[in-house]
Parts: sequence; C-alpha cells; structure tokens
Amino acid sequence: MTHSTTRPANRLASATSPYLLQHAHNPVDWYEWGPEALDRARRENKPIFLSIGYSACHWCHVMERESFENDDIAAVMNQHFVCIKVDREERPDLDDLYMTATQALTGSGGWPMSVWLAPDGRPFYAGTYFPPEDHYGRPGFKRVLEFLAQAWEKDHDKCLEQAAALTAAIEKHTRVDPGTELVPFRVVADAAARLAGAFDRRMGGLSGGGTNKFPPSMAMDLMLRVNHFERSLAASTQPAAQGQRGSLPYPEATTKPNRDLLDAVTLTLDKMAAGGIYDHLGGGIARYSTDVDWLVPHFEKMLYDQALVSNIYLDAYRVTGKPHYARVAREIFDYVIADLQSPEGGFYSTRDADSEGHEGKFYVWSRAEVDAVLGNESALFCDYYDVDEKGNWEGTSILNTPGTIESLATKHGITVDAAESRLAVSRKRLFDVREKRVKPHLDDKVLSAWNGLMIASMAKGYRVLDDVRYRDAAQRAADFVMTHMVVDGRLQRTYRQGKTHTPAFLEDHAFMIDGLITLYETTFEWKRLEQAAMLNDYVMSHFRDVDHGGFFFTSDVGEQPLFRAKEANDSAIPSGNSVQLMNLLRLSVLLDRKDFSAEADRAIRVFSRNLVENPFRSERMLSAIDFHHRRPREIAFVAESTDDPAFNQLVHAAWRTYVPNAVYAAAFSKIGGAAGAGVQVPLLADKSLVGGKATAHVCRNFACQKPTGDALELVRQLSN
Repeated sequence: MTHSTTRPANRLASATSPYLLQHAHNPVDWYEWGPEALDRARRENKPIFLSIGYSACHWCHVMERESFENDDIAAVMNQHFVCIKVDREERPDLDDLYMTATQALTGSGGWPMSVWLAPDGRPFYAGTYFPPEDHYGRPGFKRVLEFLAQAWEKDHDKCLEQAAALTAAIEKHTRVDPGTELVPFRVVADAAARLAGAFDRRMGGLSGGGTNKFPPSMAMDLMLRVNHFERSLAASTQPAAQGQRGSLPYPEATTKPNRDLLDAVTLTLDKMAAGGIYDHLGGGIARYSTDVDWLVPHFEKMLYDQALVSNIYLDAYRVTGKPHYARVAREIFDYVIADLQSPEGGFYSTRDADSEGHEGKFYVWSRAEVDAVLGNESALFCDYYDVDEKGNWEGTSILNTPGTIESLATKHGITVDAAESRLAVSRKRLFDVREKRVKPHLDDKVLSAWNGLMIASMAKGYRVLDDVRYRDAAQRAADFVMTHMVVDGRLQRTYRQGKTHTPAFLEDHAFMIDGLITLYETTFEWKRLEQAAMLNDYVMSHFRDVDHGGFFFTSDVGEQPLFRAKEANDSAIPSGNSVQLMNLLRLSVLLDRKDFSAEADRAIRVFSRNLVENPFRSERMLSAIDFHHRRPREIAFVAESTDDPAFNQLVHAAWRTYVPNAVYAAAFSKIGGAAGAGVQVPLLADKSLVGGKATAHVCRNFACQKPTGDALELVRQLSN
C-alpha cells in the first residue's frame, strides 16, 4: 500500500503502528490516543472524531484515499474536531468499547470505524465507512462532519443526551449478570452437537446465512473434544453415571458417538485446504472466504489465523492420522517462519491483501503466466489447480484443487507418486517467480497476544510433527517477548522497531501464559513455567474481579476506560477469560494450586448464565469447561536428560495421541541443557526411572497406571 509522502508530516509520523504511519502525511491534524488529544478536547470543549482501523483493512485504505487525503474534508475535520487515529490491533480495549457503541447505534459494525465523542470520551454518533460524497446509499463524510459540528454547537445538550444514552447501552451490554451454578457438561455436548448441525454439509464451515466464511477453528476444537468424549464413553464398559467429579455426574449422553461431529470437522478442513483461502504455493491461510465455497479469499494473512488454524489441523491429524492434515499444519508453520518471524524472533502481525493497488494481485495467475513458467508441465498443474484462460476470479485464477490427485493421475496416465512429485516441482518454480512480484504490505509490529497464540501452536507442532525447527521458532518468539516486551515487570502489548508500549491487556497475558505453558510441556524448560507463573500472578493481582469472579479486559493500573468490561465471548480470537480459565485449570494441576482451581470455579460460575443461555460465541470457554469436568491426564516423564532418544520417543508418542485434556511434565536425573529442576512440579513427586530407562507415568487425579518405557504401551494407556 503506497501513501503520499509529499505533504508535511503530522503527529502520526512518530507512531510505531504501520497503520498510523500510513496516515502520517494526511492533511488531517491527527493525534494518537492519549493525554495530549484528550486534554485539548476538554480544554476547548471540542468533540473528538475517532477513526479506528488496521493496516490490512481494505476499506480503511479507501476512506483514507477518498477523505483523509482530501484537503477540503481535512479542513472541516481540523476546524471542528480533535481528530484521533487508533490502530485497533494496538488498542483492542478502545476498539471493543466503541464497536459496541457503533453496533448499538447502527445495528452493525466494521472497519474503518468512525465515532464522534464528547470530550470526556462518551460516544454520541458512530458509523463505519463513509464515502466523501453521498454514495452507496450512505451519506457523504463531509456532510456528516458539517452536520455533527453544527449539532455540537447548536444542539449541544442533545448531543450530550445521546452520549449518555449510548454510554448506558454500552454499560448494559458489557455488564455480566453473574450466575451461581457450575455449567453442566451437557451444555458443552449440546453446543457441539448444535454447531455440527449448523455446519454446511456440502462445503463445511459456517456461513451464518451470508456469503463470508471464516475458519471456525474454536468451534471445531470443541467438536473434536466432544467427539473424543463420546467415543471414549462408547468404548467404556462403565456406565456414564459412575463417572463423578465431586457432586457432578458426567453428561447424560448416549453411548453411541455422534459421527456428525468428526465428519463436520474433517469436511471443513478438507474443503479449506483445497480452496483458494489456502495459499497452495507459499502456505498460510487467508483471513476469510468471500464465498461459501472457500474459493475467493480476502487475501490478508493474520498471525492469529495461522496459529488457530494450524492448531486445529494438528488435532485433526492426531485424531484421524491423515497425513494431509499434518502437511497443511507444517506448511502454515513454514510460512510463518519464512514470512512473519522477525530476525529477532518475534512474530509479525499481518501480511496485507493488496499490492500495487489491487487486492489479491500477488496471489493470482493467468494461464499464460503459468504456461510461460512451467512449459510442458503447465497442463498437469493447471488441470489440478483450476487454471484456465477464462479464470475463476475477475479474469484470473485463484489456485485451488477441486479434484483429487488420483483422478489427475488417471487422466494423465501417471502414478499418484509421479503426479505429486511433478506438482511439487511446479509449485516451487511458480513460488520463486511469485516472490519476485511486488509483495503486499507487511504489518511488522509484534503483538504479545498474537505471539502467545503462535507460540502455543508452534510448540505443539514441534512434538506432533517431530520437527525441532518449530521448537526453535517458538523459543525465539518467547524469548523475544519476555526480553523486549516486559518493562519494569509489566508485559506490554506492542513492539516495533525498538519501541515497546501500551500496557498489556488480559488477552496478552492469557495468551502468553498459554504459550509458555505449552512451551514448557513440550521442551520441559523450567524457566517457561516460571515465566507463565509470573504473568499469572500479575493477572491475579490486577485483572481479577475480586467481588464476583472472572477477569476484566483492562488492569487496575494506569489509564482507566469508561467501563472495565469482562468478556467471555470469542471473536476472531478467543476471549481472554476463556484462555485464562484454561490456564488456571492447567496450572492448578501442574503446580498443585488449589487456589487456582477455586478461582477457575468462580470464573465458570460468573459466566454460567451467559454460557447456558447463549453458548455459541464461547466455544473456547466451553473447551475449558470440558477440561474442568473430565479432568486431565497427568503425563509425567522421567529420564536422565532431554537428549535421551527414548525419552523423546515417549514424548512424541504422547503428543501424537489426541488427548484433549492433558498436562505434561518431566524430571531429569542429569539436569543439563535447557531443562530445569522438574522436581519442582508436584505431580512429578515420587516418579522415577524404571529399569534405568526413560519412563512415562500416566495418572489421573493423581492415581497412576503402570509406568512404562514403551511408546506403544504409552499410546495404549492414553487411548484407553
């Protein structure tokens, strides 16, 4: 994305956000959100125009080009408003707050978000994209500005009344009506079954009645969990009612597994991997598909999608054993390392959709282009990847694979192995040519929350796929965040080009704790568990709702918002409360902390009414509740050192087996390398080598099966 730099720079020139920097030469007198802008608005009693977007947002670029670079419109903005530009990815607290206001006022939301505030921050008018003049059935931006400026001057009291009403609506929306009961397991099972029933039976996924489809990673995670439960129940010789946790029985479930759960997941993953939403040359997944067939993506690649989608492909591989799920996960990881990992180790945020002024131009092909690169191999490639002279999108072709490799091989009279080998060579040749094109813009800021998600999936990939490159990538990212993004003992939200700022929110802490726990459970570096415990202590001290349970999105230190919201609903990423609930449950077992378990119970109770009445936006929290009810397997390894091949064979076997609720720990008689004193983890107490060899101990509720040094026996125990 190119922007004019011929104009004088405004205040945004000193910002770290690539999105804000894209506006650094607008004629608008932009401020960043902060005391300077807010003090001026209060001092001059001027309304605030707040514009929120992000660097990969197509319509944000359009509105900038049409309006924010327009001298006449900028003059109106500068005369009548204090203008503030916010990167939603740096300030999710402001984005959530004012998106609620936008939705309350207009019935919908999106970006760019345009909100007008009283000097005290209360919103009184809002919308999304405005064209410069009346168009698309929308009022022109200049006309809206002039109307609101006049309203503030002539009908000041009405503007404040509107601000009071909108603020009350936000407060009502963000208020949690606390429940008192634990959420029963049947809510988890029922939600998974109803989700499966809502999946598209032809192409998978959820369209919600529209055309866009987002990868439903968290829904599929929940569905695999319940499928695992129902399969386990069917295989058990014990009646379901005998399974007890405290006074709560296991769910009132049939002993016949719901095959629809697994089928819906595998269909969705198969169609996504075959569709244009997946980058068949470079790996990685686009943010969403603009059609129900996964063909035409919105081409931007977000780090959080790479994390969530790779994780569900890993789980599908563990459940089914199908190699193509492992291949997709591997290719996503390889893409992230190649394109989104900084030289210092942190993961960048986003690769944009647009290049040279056109969305998707970097990714699409004409038949002539493919012929020129591949020559005699073009016919085979084009048959498989749906490339022809007409194209499948705006006269060009988005690579996708509507047919099977077997049918392709038959058509061309070759073996499947030969077809796969030739296609691999062709992909590499086309990828090398594509790399010479003008690449879409890279948002190279590092966000601690999104890094936590990626660290967790990458660490898991290390053990499931047995590839140390993914361990190394996860370790480098964790080291970067904990070294460069912790200032005076406080985790920060964002980093770019040596500048770290904005105290971290709940999701930053929760996602990083999750990533660090998973990194400990795969590498058994004691310092990772110490780091996770340190961040968790901060959450407990500064985010916890002491009175009712659960955790606020913002801490009690520093800048305070209009409201301290508590959120259990997932969006494109899991809610901070969902992940923190699972963190508490995992740490309560690993560290034998009954206070963490009690705090998890309080969190479940405070959100119970919301979860029972509307469980379909809280899949990640329902997954934590599954963990709570079913209790985890405690998998303890004992070995001489982390270099012991027999030890690593046991660990890989355990991680390759799908056990949705598990914690992992290891103790070493010869401490060396990155490993630490595993004896500090209570569940390792009294665990020892058997016959002087690496040994696995599988326990549940601290009752253990027979120790084993045999990987096949370990898999049998975990699969029982």
